[in-house]
Amino acid sequence: MTKIAITDDHPLLLEGLKNILSQQEDFSVVGCYSSSSELFAGLENQSLDVLLLDINLSDGNSIDLIQPILKKYPDTQIIILSVHNEFAVINSSLEEGAMGYIQKNALVTEIISGIQTILKGEKFLCNQTKKIVEMKTNSGLNAVPKLTRREKEILIEASLGLTTIQIADKLCISPHTVESHRKNLIVKFKTTNLSTAIKLAMEYGLVRP
Repeated sequence: MTKIAITDDHPLLLEGLKNILSQQEDFSVVGCYSSSSELFAGLENQSLDVLLLDINLSDGNSIDLIQPILKKYPDTQIIILSVHNEFAVINSSLEEGAMGYIQKNALVTEIISGIQTILKGEKFLCNQTKKIVEMKTNSGLNAVPKLTRREKEILIEASLGLTTIQIADKLCISPHTVESHRKNLIVKFKTTNLSTAIKLAMEYGLVRP
């Protein structure tokens, strides 16, 4: 029996997916979680074969969770469930160690097929995701930038419209330090201004509007 856990911050989707998968003879849904904190608490008490991981949880971005989960629970295979169709998000998820990537509007048969495929040790992409990967050009980001805690803080404050001086005062750091981080963020997101970096960070789920 394949033991499966599901994470999603939308209760209806969580319950619907649980019901669908529970109808499969070889699947047993042993946990449903709406946040990363709930997930890690659940993993302490339950071994898993497959984790269906929503990429945007209420308390964080799941790309950052993949490595910690695999390090602590190496026998767990991860499939990302997402509304994101950006190449950078897909590529980062796979590079971090996810075995599959499925769009949330994929057919139920694709989700079931994805679980069966990764259990054989093979990677799985739903049809929509395959097309995105195949169509990738050299333009744009190849991966979601890895941000430090301070960079995330500055992005959040800047997204609220705070100036460099206001951010410095709020975070108790110098304006020079804020400006240095702002420049680094522009470089990491390969943009010419912070506004575009903020927009991309929101699209990737790194910063919530």
